[in-house]
Amino acid sequence: MSFSADELEEGARAATGLDDFGSTYYREGLDRTVEALNAEAGLNDLGNVIQNATISNALIQRLRIVDTYKQHPEIDDEVIGGPVFVIGLPRTGTTALSQLVASDPQFRSLRMWESQACTPPPEAATQHTDPRIAQAAEGIAMMDNMFPRMKTMMNSEPDAPTECQDLMGMSFRTFHFDGVVRVPGYLSWLMQCDMRETYTFHRQVLKLLQWHCPPTLWHLKTPVHMFALDALVEAYPNAKFLWSHRDPAKVLASVCSLIAYVRSWSSDRDDAHELGAEQLQSWAEAVRRAMDFRKRFGDNRFVDVSFADLQTDPIATLEASYAQLGLTLSSEGRTRVREWSTDHRPGSRGEHSYDLADYGLTPEQVRERFADYLAAYDATA
Repeated sequence: MSFSADELEEGARAATGLDDFGSTYYREGLDRTVEALNAEAGLNDLGNVIQNATISNALIQRLRIVDTYKQHPEIDDEVIGGPVFVIGLPRTGTTALSQLVASDPQFRSLRMWESQACTPPPEAATQHTDPRIAQAAEGIAMMDNMFPRMKTMMNSEPDAPTECQDLMGMSFRTFHFDGVVRVPGYLSWLMQCDMRETYTFHRQVLKLLQWHCPPTLWHLKTPVHMFALDALVEAYPNAKFLWSHRDPAKVLASVCSLIAYVRSWSSDRDDAHELGAEQLQSWAEAVRRAMDFRKRFGDNRFVDVSFADLQTDPIATLEASYAQLGLTLSSEGRTRVREWSTDHRPGSRGEHSYDLADYGLTPEQVRERFADYLAAYDATA
């Protein structure tokens, strides 16, 4: 199967009856995505189905969002509070930290079900009964059945907070793509491309989602934001960051194991040592960029969170982080955070096994690449 950007766009138009994708900014990313899928990804039959569905949904959602703004231009008057972004290397507790914050009712989070289908905009009265929640749950159940190891690697719930990959994917400029298929040419382009309008559209989606469904103080999470914090802060001038820290030598094997498993769904290609080298290079660059941004913009935007502290005393760790952000955890918030923590203890979904040597790497090699990071932050856990 060969992908065609024009045909994918035409399919989205036919599915929606709409024809305006908004700014043409997205098209270069779509062309690069299609080029990479055709030339680099080595997709199998299932991979063709997955990628066709993913791209088609991104285009369909983009059409519907642009149309909703046309019908209701007042949405653009919405003001996004914060946001507070959870960042850090993957597998450093970012998901657990994100879901703890999302348990606090003062925050509005990007939930899986609304990330996958942003329109019609959610309503406060039906946000817990919206039929899209059941649809997302069915998708998770199907994934668990087809790919049972996934639930030991990552906690997925339809109404839980999710990463920003769908929102960034609608501009076709997201590092999440590399986690699904091997696309080195696309990744090389992405490392250098202009990400500003990706975050402008990201902000438009948040405005739409909060329009009839507050609160307006947002919490979001994804490690890939570290690649483009300058563009993110241009869109969100008041953004602050919870940065989770853990020893990269303990992290990278887990990252590679997760990516290898997810990529195996779409391609039969398998080169673990190649994957290890590429992921080491990518995440060392992400951390370098984030540290450079922090040096230029100052520490006042950042709160450092130790993975070890998060594991041993999540509530106290969250409260200490809030204090640095100028926030308080209410009694109701503390109750909800405690409930989530009790129901999601480390290892409760099974054990995820991995070995750095499987990916051609040693702890010493990884720590050498992250020497500046390890010297600057408590990342020994």
